[in-house]
Amino acid sequence: MERISVIFEKVRKERPLVHHITNWVTIYDCANVLRTVGALPVMAHAREEVSEMTHISSALVFNIGTLSTGLVESMKIAGKTANKEGKPIVLDAVGAGATSFRNEKVLELIRELKIDVIKGNRSEIASISGLDVLTRGVESTEVAQDMKEIAWKLAREREATVIVTGKEDIVADRNSVYLCQNGHPMMGNIVGTGCMAASLAGAFAAVDEDYAMACLSSLAVFGIAGEIAAGKSFGPGSFKQNLYDALYNLSGNDIKELVKTEKAA
Repeated sequence: MERISVIFEKVRKERPLVHHITNWVTIYDCANVLRTVGALPVMAHAREEVSEMTHISSALVFNIGTLSTGLVESMKIAGKTANKEGKPIVLDAVGAGATSFRNEKVLELIRELKIDVIKGNRSEIASISGLDVLTRGVESTEVAQDMKEIAWKLAREREATVIVTGKEDIVADRNSVYLCQNGHPMMGNIVGTGCMAASLAGAFAAVDEDYAMACLSSLAVFGIAGEIAAGKSFGPGSFKQNLYDALYNLSGNDIKELVKTEKAA
């Protein structure tokens, strides 16, 4: 899809500032991945400043990987500012389905804020949708039901774009379902690729109001970079370095030649 290259170039040109209230395990990786595509990261968690930081940013990314009550309160404050100013919010529901506290706080955020993009792996999204599944920490477990249908139903119920990451990524909004087959198994061998994908979704949503297409574009770009990086790597360490380099050097021709996306509904 030519649109993917167009949105990617808009990110590079407009250099959106993306405010993160995120987890401590991957915060450095999320900052780095945004810089590789030309976007600007900021990570501010204190309740005293999150509203002001959101005000000067173009998008807001929540990640509940290292969850606490205080973190959720900061998210609510920042989220209300984003909602008031019409800025997209991406919620990466890391570990939803693992504990009752995590499930409660995810649903609390979705109820009290207008979340524009809900992202998770198969079991995280299934859990948010109300299915009885268990997430193994932050690792996905198998879901018997059709994830395309689950994602589409959740998108309509929550009036949001839904991302389901996996071997085949799914992006759904109330009107359409898209699939992305770009990526490489090596991406699952380093910590943080899921969090990085959420950061990229925030940057792409910041420059295009069609959030489903923006999210599809971010996943395709990230997956293509993963494929390129894997071809030059000997293991997880070199792969991570090469992933950053591949994103930085990615061209429109690379995207045109390697993109594997389709509209499923």
